[in-house]
Amino acid sequence: MTTVLGCIADDFTGATDLAGLLARSGVRVSLRIGVPDSPPTETAAFEVIALKSRTAPVDEAVDETRAALTWLQAAGAQRFFWKYCSTFDSTPEGNIGPVAEALMADLGCDQTIYCPAFPENGRAIFMGNLFVGRQPLAESPMKDHPLTPMRDSNLMRLLSPQVSRPVGLADRLTVARGPEALRAALGELQAQGVAHVVVDAVANEDLSVIAEACRDMVLMTGGSAVAMPLPALYLADGTLSADAPKAERPTVDAKTIVLSGSCSAMTNAQVADYTRRGAPAYQLDPLALAENGPQPALDWLAGQDLGAAPLIYATANPESVRAAQEKLGVAGAGEIVEATLSACAVAARDAGARRVIVAGGETSGAVTKALGVSQLDIGTEIAPGVPWTYCHSDGQQIALTLKSGNFGSETFFTDAQAKLEAA
Repeated sequence: MTTVLGCIADDFTGATDLAGLLARSGVRVSLRIGVPDSPPTETAAFEVIALKSRTAPVDEAVDETRAALTWLQAAGAQRFFWKYCSTFDSTPEGNIGPVAEALMADLGCDQTIYCPAFPENGRAIFMGNLFVGRQPLAESPMKDHPLTPMRDSNLMRLLSPQVSRPVGLADRLTVARGPEALRAALGELQAQGVAHVVVDAVANEDLSVIAEACRDMVLMTGGSAVAMPLPALYLADGTLSADAPKAERPTVDAKTIVLSGSCSAMTNAQVADYTRRGAPAYQLDPLALAENGPQPALDWLAGQDLGAAPLIYATANPESVRAAQEKLGVAGAGEIVEATLSACAVAARDAGARRVIVAGGETSGAVTKALGVSQLDIGTEIAPGVPWTYCHSDGQQIALTLKSGNFGSETFFTDAQAKLEAA
């Protein structure tokens, strides 16, 4: 069918996060890993293209995103959504602003919004400042992110160095007055030449107001949650047909592998919970990997019962991460871990694992590529923004979940397995 909304995400977990929220509508959502090589055929109403561009050089990120836009336009999409992290993971030299401006230029639009709020996961924006729970972004654990340390909470200050046109704010007081008031405020800012508008949101009700006010924008940008109300709006006005194809769930074997490369505070808690429950677990040390390679981890995996859902993890506290980065470099430490976890994913699949749980955006990108996955259909949601997905790898039907480091509760790894059994 013709694609109603074309979405582009800057990492793989972000793409599944967005796809999972759109799939709450019950309508089929298709997620593509990278820009497809072939022209669009048999597309879904909601198409999401996952890139691995969050920390890529700006020119590379812009080129990849523009290629994704071209494919989605060929699929019939006339409205587009640029998805980035709900903690706005981007340094002053980062990609969010340059990518948005490139998309705006290609689409011929003079204004877009920025709303990474996700109240269900504790992300709120007030007076342009992003909060993680009750903490300003720059005081949250995100201040120590190994790739994009967030040292400022103000989204306008973060965005301004990245763009060439003025940045403005539509604050919570405006949003609270409803869609018409927000639409009018955006029009006033546009008349003043403001092209980039940060929009406050502290609750799901705010997201509904923003989606209603901005539904006809050619381009919206933000975290996944602000796109969540769009399917219902499209169904209500006939943009999306009520008989659009629904999601289907295949059956997969219960053998499981859990792989964690994220070092976020939440993933640390999730690993601790899972190991406390007695799950078989093997911790990767980047320095040992640099010296000995992945074989010890692969040997350990070969001796495990995949019915017990073993865990292989590089998750560590910020001090340990910094120590490894000082010796191997930031990129080097990450690449060694990603390569090892990717090799473990392939080995587990070849040994019969048909359920793969992955924590961490960079890790998810590496594992998905190693498994040769090019398209996923979105299934049941495990936690807000984290669904199970279904795909094929080396001719095998597998279930795959890609979790952003900060998402999910402490019991996520156990919850994911229970949710798939109950679906």
